[in-house]
Amino acid sequence: MADRGRDPDRREPVIPHHPIPPETPPPADRLRSRAEDVLKLHRVAHSGGSAALVEWLAARLGGWTGVLDVGGTAGPELAVRAAVELSARGVRSAVLHGERSSALLFALDGSRALAAVLDRPHRPGASALLADAAAVLVLVLRAEEAERREERAELAESRAREAVLHLLMNGRLSTAHQIAEALCPSLPDPMRMYVVECRTGARGEVARLCGELTDGRAWIVRCPVYVRHLIVLVPAGPAGPGAEHDPLAEALAGAVRDGAVGVSGHLRLRDAPAAYAQAFHALAVARSRAGRHARFGPGPELELAAHAAGTGWAEALLAPLHAYEPRRPQDPGAQELRATAHAWLNFGSHATRLLKVHRNTLATRLRLIESVLGTDLARLPEQAALSLALRLTPGGAGTFPGGAAGGPAGPSDRSGQSGPAGPSGPIVAAGLDGVLSHPDLVAWARAHLAPLTGRDAPPGARDTVRAWLRNDAHLVPAAAALGISVPGTRKRLTRIEALLERSLLQSPSARYDLWLAHRAEELAGLTA
Repeated sequence: MADRGRDPDRREPVIPHHPIPPETPPPADRLRSRAEDVLKLHRVAHSGGSAALVEWLAARLGGWTGVLDVGGTAGPELAVRAAVELSARGVRSAVLHGERSSALLFALDGSRALAAVLDRPHRPGASALLADAAAVLVLVLRAEEAERREERAELAESRAREAVLHLLMNGRLSTAHQIAEALCPSLPDPMRMYVVECRTGARGEVARLCGELTDGRAWIVRCPVYVRHLIVLVPAGPAGPGAEHDPLAEALAGAVRDGAVGVSGHLRLRDAPAAYAQAFHALAVARSRAGRHARFGPGPELELAAHAAGTGWAEALLAPLHAYEPRRPQDPGAQELRATAHAWLNFGSHATRLLKVHRNTLATRLRLIESVLGTDLARLPEQAALSLALRLTPGGAGTFPGGAAGGPAGPSDRSGQSGPAGPSGPIVAAGLDGVLSHPDLVAWARAHLAPLTGRDAPPGARDTVRAWLRNDAHLVPAAAALGISVPGTRKRLTRIEALLERSLLQSPSARYDLWLAHRAEELAGLTA
């Protein structure tokens, strides 16, 4: 009996209640063609994944082919309608005929389906090819999803390890230990820190190698600033002689192509900031050595020499920054500005990677810091003074930003003075000369600069450094002042890096300490 209100002459599309019936058994040549298609399916899926497989199907069948979300609206109208029917009837395959085309669907995992919209009549064997492709596509999609889950897990672990590194650099050892215990292995204490420089994209391979060479006892984290650097914390045995022999550094330098390894001294975990600075300076030396590895050479430490004379000056200098209150809730506060200053002084434009901010945000914060402190951070003397002040106040040690702020307020004198890098600015004049005139600082400066005039110093080493510092550590004007080319100036400074065993051209750089040392000698009347 016909339904009431239905036009008996209207032709409705046919939707089977059962899976697409098998086609008539093909002859041998069609069987051979199908086997070749299946082989191609596997090859395409293996080399290009699901997207390449769907693209190959579309080219092979000559119509629209894609993966639909059953119940969604994306895709050709005929295919979407067929997907709705496929879901409603609970079948694994279906065909929906339109006026000039047909939609063929095969269910995949979950709520997805492989669909093709082909002109009628479509090529023989199309349904069989789609059925074979659906079986392969299910496996490919599962593999891709598993790979995405693995990548998300690796990214989460990488960020957790980076968080542990930040906690160590900020002195929050207890929290760092808690997170590290969940990730394994435990943080070593005492330890040596290695900075491994490798080719771009090779950090995963080098990390696995480090794990193998240390029997899984090393704490490994990708440097958040330099994409070619890997930071490795390795348990250290008792401190003693034999500093030149380091089996791990030798093995890494030998195995990592175009790489270099810098190693810190034997330090406690609480000294992680100093360990990083040491390893980074050792890396600058390692680049010029045949063995491509170096351990940090002991030398006078500025923070120790300046602690007694400079702490009060540093607290007074930073008081306006520590007391700063943002006008709006979304603006950076004192802690963020301090962290920004510390990161920029140590890593320059790369500080955006460490702070996870846009370069415009970094520039805005630096202008605000200049306004709060009344300084010009484009000048090396001002940078050196701020760097020393940050290191002498709570939370200031090391090369990574962070730590608590504090210190009483104090006025600053805005009179200018001259130094090895030319006229100094207001924060340099605000008592820094008094700090640098202290006998402890003068002795430190003499020891720090002694290699520049020693037996191993290249000709003109001291003049090269002074010209570089006088021009705010910029190569182009320094080269002009020296009357040599920019590459020639760079080569001289590279040789001086090996002489001082400190990094100069790449941040974190020893340029601030060099400027302070030259200024201390100048005030003591020790300069030639």
